[in-house]
Amino acid sequence: MQRPQLEHIIRAAAGITGATEIVVIGSQAVLGQFPEAPADLLVSIEADVFTFRNPADAELIDGSIGEGSPFHQTFGYYAHGVAEETAILPAGWKDRLVVVRNANTGNGCGLCLEVHDLAVAKLAAGREKDFLFITGLMQHKLVDPALIESRLRQAALSDERLELALARLKRLGAI
Repeated sequence: MQRPQLEHIIRAAAGITGATEIVVIGSQAVLGQFPEAPADLLVSIEADVFTFRNPADAELIDGSIGEGSPFHQTFGYYAHGVAEETAILPAGWKDRLVVVRNANTGNGCGLCLEVHDLAVAKLAAGREKDFLFITGLMQHKLVDPALIESRLRQAALSDERLELALARLKRLGAI
C-alpha cells in the first residue's frame, strides 16, 4: 500500500462512518510518519482502522470497504475495522499520533500510530510477519531500539508478556 491509497481509505472510512478521525494502527500506520516508507514495509494491502466515535464503526468499515468488498475488488486494497483494544500500546500513545490530512483525505483526518508505538504493538502481537516488519524498521533505521524497549515497559503487559516481548526485541538484535 502506498500513502495515496491509505489516504483514500481514510477518506472512505470517514465518509462511511461520519467520523472525522480515523485511527490507523496496523503496519500501514508507518505511512503517517514516513510517507515514502521503503517498499518492504508496505507489502500489506489492508489498513487496520477504527474511530474514537463509536466502536460499531468497525463493522461499518468492514462491511463497506473491508476484505472482499466491492471497494477491495475495485482498488486492490481494503480497510479492516478493528477495536481500539486490538493493539497493546504504551502509555501516552494517543498524544503521539501522526496526523494525515490533505485534499485526498477529504473530510477525514487520519491518525497514525507513531512508529515506536507501532513497533510495541507488533512485538506484543508476536506474529512472524510482525518480526519481519520490525526488522525492516530497524534495517532502514526508522526506529530507535532503546526507545522501543522503553515504550514496551510503558505498555499494559503482564511481567511474563513483557519479558517475552523484550526477548523478542533482543532476538531481533535490537538490544
